[in-house]
Amino acid sequence: MSRVPIVLGIAGSPRRFGNSDRLLDAVLEGAREAGAETRTLIASESGLKQCLGCNACSLTGECIQHDGGPAVYAAIDAADAIVVATPVYFAGVPGGLKVLIDRMQPYWARRYVLKLPRPARRPGAILLARGGGDPYGFEHAEATVRSVLAVLEIDVLGVVRAAEVDSVGDLEAYPDLLGEARALGAEVAREAAQRLH
Repeated sequence: MSRVPIVLGIAGSPRRFGNSDRLLDAVLEGAREAGAETRTLIASESGLKQCLGCNACSLTGECIQHDGGPAVYAAIDAADAIVVATPVYFAGVPGGLKVLIDRMQPYWARRYVLKLPRPARRPGAILLARGGGDPYGFEHAEATVRSVLAVLEIDVLGVVRAAEVDSVGDLEAYPDLLGEARALGAEVAREAAQRLH
């Protein structure tokens, strides 16, 4: 008997209800409309400490830190699809999200050091929001997110990029982007459901 796919949205912004959160809301709305269950993980509230770079996970495949890691890893492992939403901060991602990304090192260790069997590939998406004035655009932040999603065996089905959105609510002036995000969420949910069968 097939089950409903779980789409996990990772909110990378330290500020709630801003433009990247609004993009994530739209994606998750689309996913629910397509029949998925949705969950949200807020990076800045995950209780994660920064990676120690100790390489202990290269011995066991597990992180040795005692913090919010188990709940984060459980959320990642339970998801049938993962969507990451983030603002662009100085061409990169906010610190809380970067901590979460760095703490995915056990997945890298399992894949490249311990050579453990890889889990099934899952679909996903990236959502980026940036203000004006940064000459480096989206490229570096997107590359960082793509890197961790590759380690998590996520196939990125699409990217939504919102530029010139400096203040909370600016995104509402771009209904086409919100519609694109909703459509992408539905696509991710349908692909996740198909891969479950």
